[in-house]
Amino acid sequence: MARCTAPVRGHRTASGAAACPVCGSRYRGYRSPTYSSSPYPSSGSSRGRLSSVGGSGSSRKPRWSPAGSSVVYTPAEVRTLTPVRENVEKRASLPSVRDVFLCHAWDDRNGAAKELHDLLESRGVSVWFSEKDVLLGSTLLREIDKGLAKSRVGIVLVTPSLLRRLKGEGIADKELSALLARDLLVPIVHGTTYEALRDVSPLLGSRSGLNTTEDPMANVAAKIAELVTL
Repeated sequence: MARCTAPVRGHRTASGAAACPVCGSRYRGYRSPTYSSSPYPSSGSSRGRLSSVGGSGSSRKPRWSPAGSSVVYTPAEVRTLTPVRENVEKRASLPSVRDVFLCHAWDDRNGAAKELHDLLESRGVSVWFSEKDVLLGSTLLREIDKGLAKSRVGIVLVTPSLLRRLKGEGIADKELSALLARDLLVPIVHGTTYEALRDVSPLLGSRSGLNTTEDPMANVAAKIAELVTL
């Protein structure tokens, strides 16, 4: 009489159970289940890639943003500011260098430009600002050249007044030409749009930057302060 082999050989595997003269008929044809994928997404899955990159409306923390900072960046802002930050780091060893050169329209000197200047300086950022750095009797263009040469990064405050100045190819246009020649320029659109800027200056309009329509001026200043702080 056939006897079950489980007490001696065990039925730990399907093949072992199938070899048993008593239990084999129940296990023949049995195959252990296989799974085509894990129930959890792998690091290489599309879901994993999406979460690491972030979609529109998501936020990312750039490597230069200090731990504990509450400043929020969009992925587009991180992409835009990263090459500027790299140039800031390359210029870290230059002596007597200002953190920021503020390019603005003359009509904004006591308005939006002054507000941005004050916000930056309140965060410890040294700013080249024509209202305080160009002395009476000095040559404006010469002082601007020196300011550009001794600044780690340039920011241009794009306002309706600046757009009018650019159409006239004034001093602001000369400042922008020098800044555009290097990857050291961050446009800040205020009270206007990038579409309006591209109509006047396609080259400057091709540069992404910051926008006070999306962020208050205080938040824009916070991002610039983190960008230039070493």
